[in-house]
Amino acid sequence: MNQNKLFQQTRLRLALWYALVMALILSLCGFGIYRAISHAHWMTLDRELESVAGTLHDTIELKLQQPGKFEPVIQQLLPNICVVGTSCIQEQLSSKRHILSAINQGNYYVRFFDNSGRLIAIAGNYPHGFPLVLNKKLWQTLKDSKGNFYHQISFVLHTQKNRDWGYIQVGRSLAEFNSYLTAVKLTLGLGLPIIMLLVGVASWWLAGLAMQPIYRSYKQVQQFTADAAHELRTPLAATQATVESALMMSQLDETEARDILQTLHRQNQRLTTLVTDLLLLTRLDRQSVPMQQDICCLDDIVNDLIEEFAALAIAAGVTLTSSVRLSTPLDVIGNADQLYRLFSNLIINAIQYTPQTGKVTVYLDRSDNYAVIQVQDTGIGIPQQDLTQIFDRFYRVNSDRSRSTGGSGLGLAIAQAIVLTHHGSIDVQSEFGKGSTFTIKLPRKAESRKQAIAEPYRSETGGKNY
Repeated sequence: MNQNKLFQQTRLRLALWYALVMALILSLCGFGIYRAISHAHWMTLDRELESVAGTLHDTIELKLQQPGKFEPVIQQLLPNICVVGTSCIQEQLSSKRHILSAINQGNYYVRFFDNSGRLIAIAGNYPHGFPLVLNKKLWQTLKDSKGNFYHQISFVLHTQKNRDWGYIQVGRSLAEFNSYLTAVKLTLGLGLPIIMLLVGVASWWLAGLAMQPIYRSYKQVQQFTADAAHELRTPLAATQATVESALMMSQLDETEARDILQTLHRQNQRLTTLVTDLLLLTRLDRQSVPMQQDICCLDDIVNDLIEEFAALAIAAGVTLTSSVRLSTPLDVIGNADQLYRLFSNLIINAIQYTPQTGKVTVYLDRSDNYAVIQVQDTGIGIPQQDLTQIFDRFYRVNSDRSRSTGGSGLGLAIAQAIVLTHHGSIDVQSEFGKGSTFTIKLPRKAESRKQAIAEPYRSETGGKNY
């Protein structure tokens, strides 16, 4: 396949399309994973911020007496709180003093506003460049003068007498969150090309595996075409030579004319048989027309074939017998004409490849849900290296002998195709110089239908010798 340009191009296209589709799928999956991770961490951040802000809100709200005024106890809760307008605002930015542990651990800041929305105090790690006027939205994401992002939540504060005191805003830096997402993006960004490289290699390998059956079929079609052309050329060449020799004769008497016509008739018969076999194989392969199936009695088919080929067996000096190992008729669902052709091909082959005084026996038996038919001969046998090829079309184990008997190498191929269309199996066991045994298994007719449908074949079974 590697030397065939067409298949190489097809394999490359398959690999590229597979890689592109996988790249799209992986990109979408990567984007989805990133969005899921981002959403999960954002929700965790919101819950953490809401928990810290709620704790501060509930703790501070219990200490408030008058709107807009801090009680001394609040400075104990937030040691670095700084009222706007005092000199401690600048010092707060670099303060090393601890506030509540949750705020200190998470780079939080706290802002207090009065009822009019004016900033009155700050605490924690307060960023530069934030607006000094209250925005009453519950959740906000802001950016300071250095480009750092912060996320904050706002609550209303009340006094102990349930009067509006003002507002509290609790926020935290998004630096850790953004760093984590950057690491995720970097991992996905670097991982995707590496994965795509591996996918590309795997695509090329899988495309090669997928192309193997197609390539084998392609080679079989090529070989079949070449063999068919060779088989057709031989009788056509013989016919042309006969006609040319007849045309070169100035006069033809009746005997010469009859010999020429007989030669043409033989070659025409050979061509007709070959074309008929090829058409039958094509129909069996395609199954374009549903096969007519009936109940077929294998006992009757075998007995008819034994009687039909008795003369052929006697002329070849071969003993042809049948052995039915059943007490009741053996029925299958199938096409009677095709089954007749199947068994006749095997019997004819056995007779032709069995020397004089040899023996050909057809056995009929059942096994589980299958009818078992065996054609056994004591002929020349088949070499082990040829056993895997004997069902190939136009294949001959012994070309000279096949040609002497007029075979084209399609008999066993037709037999296998018929077995497959009947959902059965065919197997061969052979020992070179001692004979061969072809075993066919066909699904049996359902027992419940035996009495409901009339059977086309019905006769007494038994062995016959010739």
